[in-house]
Amino acid sequence: MAEQRTSRAASRLVARMRTIGIFAIGLILSFGLWFPPAMGKDNARAPVVVDGNELFQVVNSNESGAIQRAAEINSELHKTIETGQLPRVDVAGSAKLPKLLLNGSYLLTVTEPDTLAGQTKAEQARIWADRIEQAIKTAQYERTSAYLRLALLQTLTIVAIAFLLYWVIGQFWQHKLHPELRAVTHIPDPDGVTASHQDSLGLLLGALLAIVRIGILLGAIFFVTSLFPRTRQWSYRITEIVINSFTSPIFKLGDHEYSVLHLLALVILLFVLEICTKTTTNLIKTRILRLTIANRGTREIIAVVIRYSLLFLGGLILLQIWGIDLSSLALLASALGIGIGLGLQDIAKDIGSGLVLLFERPIQVGDFVQVGSFEGTIESIGSRSTVIRTLDHISIIVPNSRFLSDEIINWSHQNPVSRLHLPVGVAYGSNVEQVRSALLEVAQASPKVLASPKPQVFFKGFGSNSLDLELLIWTGEPSKHIAIKSELYFAIEAKFRQSNIQVPFPQRDLHVRTGNLPIDFSPEAQQMLQQMLRSQNSKHDSQLD
Repeated sequence: MAEQRTSRAASRLVARMRTIGIFAIGLILSFGLWFPPAMGKDNARAPVVVDGNELFQVVNSNESGAIQRAAEINSELHKTIETGQLPRVDVAGSAKLPKLLLNGSYLLTVTEPDTLAGQTKAEQARIWADRIEQAIKTAQYERTSAYLRLALLQTLTIVAIAFLLYWVIGQFWQHKLHPELRAVTHIPDPDGVTASHQDSLGLLLGALLAIVRIGILLGAIFFVTSLFPRTRQWSYRITEIVINSFTSPIFKLGDHEYSVLHLLALVILLFVLEICTKTTTNLIKTRILRLTIANRGTREIIAVVIRYSLLFLGGLILLQIWGIDLSSLALLASALGIGIGLGLQDIAKDIGSGLVLLFERPIQVGDFVQVGSFEGTIESIGSRSTVIRTLDHISIIVPNSRFLSDEIINWSHQNPVSRLHLPVGVAYGSNVEQVRSALLEVAQASPKVLASPKPQVFFKGFGSNSLDLELLIWTGEPSKHIAIKSELYFAIEAKFRQSNIQVPFPQRDLHVRTGNLPIDFSPEAQQMLQQMLRSQNSKHDSQLD
């Protein structure tokens, strides 16, 4: 059952991450077409681009800005490509102010800020001229039917390879990696911590599987888009938008500026930290604590302390590496205090109650408890809530504060031995000594009833329909009290039939008497009734005549 849950959880995670990835790609493609490729760039520099391939960058000049210069150059290059005319780029002018001519027409002037370190303006102009000429020839070739047929064939090949890899990785996970994971992490443990350990590793590997699959799809998409001029332009534009969106600072904390990429990196690191601490804690619990400490509740307390200590220390280290000064967290702590005071009282109370439950230990993992109308075994005690698994294998999430504010019956507290009461009624006239012997014989014959303390039978009193007795037995398995009572009642009924002991049922006696009603009338009332009878009789006789 635990293995099936792990597999289903990993499959759901993979499907969910794949859906999110596809949605993100579609969203980027939808919005990317509406923004210029230079969005978010420094206005002092602008790229010269041919079909999505960046050739070089120009800077501001005395006559125009960098963006305007780049736009004019890109326009001239695009016209030459569309006309199909063979490009010829010449370097004219002086060495101090070289100019580039495209098929005899002025294209741009190379200025001092345009040159890279270690190069002269004339050398920079020659390099740019070669790049422009080669880029135009390549762009014209990519618009021919021969190249389009070749690109289409490459597209089909890449798509087939991508889907094959996607399927192979899924099969490798399902039939190879996942079974080996279960074999490595499977440790026979009656406490049931193996499932939690497998869930942690399964979710982590499932996330890695989803990332690899999404990476394959994205790689195939970008490779295919790079084959065609038009799609390469879209890809370049979208890439620029994504890079600028993720790398542009969105807020400043102290002396550091942070972008969306920094936030994503922090979230991923915290997620990995949580998975690693949970996996490490489960390994310690199953490999070390289970062999050295017999009490399950003690093991759970130690494991929880280890896990939250690792989370706390790891979080502090990550925040320091990320560049946050821990002294600046005082503002966050004060804001959190205000939030708790305004609307998080219940959560704070549950967290405080969880700490009390862990260290005071009125209840422990593995205890059989009764909370209200529910009975079950405590599976885990978290920071805010406790999970109880009922006899029907239904998980009930109970806030920790309820265990401290309400009355809780803990059948396993300190001493797991408990006494069960079985009321029994027999008919009046039964031999109570015979009944007592029969009940004790049934209790002593049951293997689930402890021999010491001995079973007892008490005469509770004379009921309205029965002689009321009560069988008291002791058991070391209080969590099975319903099944134990049922088996004993089955045995008692069979023993009573064998010994001819009658079990009563509710009876009511009804006595009916015959005779005259004892009603007396006064003489005046009797005379009035006689007159009424005579008048009625006279009317009846007249009707007959």
